[in-house]
Amino acid sequence: MAQEKTKMKRIANASARQVTFAKRRRGLFKKAQELSILCEADLALLVFSSTGKLYEYSSSRYPLKHYSRVPCIFLFLVSESSLTIKKHR
Repeated sequence: MAQEKTKMKRIANASARQVTFAKRRRGLFKKAQELSILCEADLALLVFSSTGKLYEYSSSRYPLKHYSRVPCIFLFLVSESSLTIKKHR
């Protein structure tokens, strides 16, 4: 029996939304770690919650502190309707 696809829409219940965010964030970080290990890729992953809290992952070879010395960082700002790329520094 095939599983039905879940429609992507905002979760109305704040508590359920927070639980889903936490579970999906952990899953995303786990996938990033697996990709880093399996393919020897250098990864940096930044996730901002709806309240603006920052969660980060970086492969062990290059901690996120390393990226603060990079002269130019591109910020990807995602909203419901658009993707904006801004140059930082």
